[in-house]
Amino acid sequence: TIHTAKAAAAELKTTLDDLPARIAALVEERKKLERDLSDARKKLAMGGVSVASSHRTEDDFQEVKGVKLMAKNVSGIEMKDLKSLADDGKKQIGSGVVAIINVGEDGKAGAVVGVTSDLTSRFSAVDLVKIASEALGGKGGGGRPDMAQAGGPDGAKADAALKAIEAAMGA
Repeated sequence: TIHTAKAAAAELKTTLDDLPARIAALVEERKKLERDLSDARKKLAMGGVSVASSHRTEDDFQEVKGVKLMAKNVSGIEMKDLKSLADDGKKQIGSGVVAIINVGEDGKAGAVVGVTSDLTSRFSAVDLVKIASEALGGKGGGGRPDMAQAGGPDGAKADAALKAIEAAMGA
């Protein structure tokens, strides 16, 4: 009602007439800040720094039977951003496989696997992500030969999921 609207306008330090525009501006500002935070978290993750632990891992890049593997454990990344992280990883390695496991605050894990186009005849991202999902207690996943995503309830097994992908590549 009018009393509530006046109170809202006072709280937002604006007039009643300018209230809708002020609310729209705040909503837009919040969206921008959320995007900036998401971008910052992705940059931290791809720099080899876990958002949660802030320590550099030494084994992010390795070779498995002559193929580069970028394996990363991250946290604090939105599931919707994992695929763009994998795309960034594929650009960094040029040719190879990128496997990223994200553990959420709820302890559940999301996995994404990217395979550069020159290697999709040897490795399928769908097959590799299913292996990760099984290690995480999940039941599958899906996508395309060059990019696939899955999940699982047991984020504590993130390292095991990455090792399972590495083992599958070496088999």
